[in-house]
Amino acid sequence: MLFSEIAKYLNSELVGDDLEIDSMNELELASSSQLTFAVHKKYASQLSYSKSKAFLIVESLIESLPQHTSYIVCDDVSLSMAYATKLFAPKLIEPQLQSAVIGKDSYVDDMAKVENGAVIGSNVTILAGAYIGTKAVVKDNTIIYPNVTIYRDCIIGSGCIIHSGTVIGADGFGFSHTKEGVHVKIYQTGNTIIEDDVEIGANCAIDRAVFNSTVVRKGTKLDNFIHIAHNCDIGEHCIFVAQTGVGGSTKLGRNCVVSGQSAFTDHLDIAPFSTFTARSGVTKSIKESGGVYSGYPLMEHREWRRLQTKIANLNK
Repeated sequence: MLFSEIAKYLNSELVGDDLEIDSMNELELASSSQLTFAVHKKYASQLSYSKSKAFLIVESLIESLPQHTSYIVCDDVSLSMAYATKLFAPKLIEPQLQSAVIGKDSYVDDMAKVENGAVIGSNVTILAGAYIGTKAVVKDNTIIYPNVTIYRDCIIGSGCIIHSGTVIGADGFGFSHTKEGVHVKIYQTGNTIIEDDVEIGANCAIDRAVFNSTVVRKGTKLDNFIHIAHNCDIGEHCIFVAQTGVGGSTKLGRNCVVSGQSAFTDHLDIAPFSTFTARSGVTKSIKESGGVYSGYPLMEHREWRRLQTKIANLNK
């Protein structure tokens, strides 16, 4: 759509040339045809080398914009961004698309639903009650157990196993807020990608990204009741034990081991080969590989054991 149409929808004034906008993206990744946004002065340096030509910004950032760009000045950029995402949210279904493509030797139960535009590979098994959304892709040799839901545009790799009750690609939990305390939905316009040889247990939820993709990389194994939030990147060959949650945009390196009931806050970077014992609470990034951690606040496992011994001795 035209940038002028977005400005009108936001009840705002467009400064600069009108542009054709095809989607939205975060500042560092936006292309010349995407609308992006900057909410704070700390993003001034990123603005100067952004490839985008269309911005939602605060007034103090105007002088930091690249030349020959167009922009809308917003009182609350986060709120304007949330409203704008609705304009780019895809339709839930697209009946006009061609019927789903089902590969050789695949089995789709009569009680499963595969929407138009989906692509199912060879030797795939999709059992009763499963739902495969518009333009979703399920690659060869994958098993989808009963009552699994795969939302539109999501991609499931080869040789995956997804157990009953799991939801792939539901909306991430994202809202902006008005001054009156009203919560305004940020539409999640990205998708979820599950790479090859991933096994996902029962009743897991792996949310789609706000923009771009939430990714679970090849060989990773998830137990039951795991939640992976929007825009996370879970490295290759990780192990997650039951009732673990990962906050939005957190990245784990390969071969991390996460024990039961552990939790990660958002926007963390976790080094490869890190191990977390049960009920670990991770609130800071970890830069060095190979560590073993416990507790909340998180500490090295040896330190945590010494602390538990001291606490136990207080009662003696």
